[in-house]
Amino acid sequence: MAKAKKKQISEDTLQAAKEKFASGYFKPVVEKCEGCDRTVAFGDATYCGTYAFPDTKWKAGICNFASHVKPEISTSKVKINPLKASKRAMAGRK
Repeated sequence: MAKAKKKQISEDTLQAAKEKFASGYFKPVVEKCEGCDRTVAFGDATYCGTYAFPDTKWKAGICNFASHVKPEISTSKVKINPLKASKRAMAGRK
């Protein structure tokens, strides 16, 4: 796969990001956010570029913005009655 190119950030965008994170409204990321593609390093702290309060996104389970965590999908096998399965198969052949 080809590597993704980094986007050129304009001065206006950079200034808006500085104001956003310096305002104090955005809280630093929690330990579970480490490795996410949405984190932004600003000053000596790392912030989530999408959500202002990252700790609340992890309270209910996995953060829906997390790009580094995949949800576990569990599948259960359903037991099929062989007699009914054979009757259904015979009905489909007619």
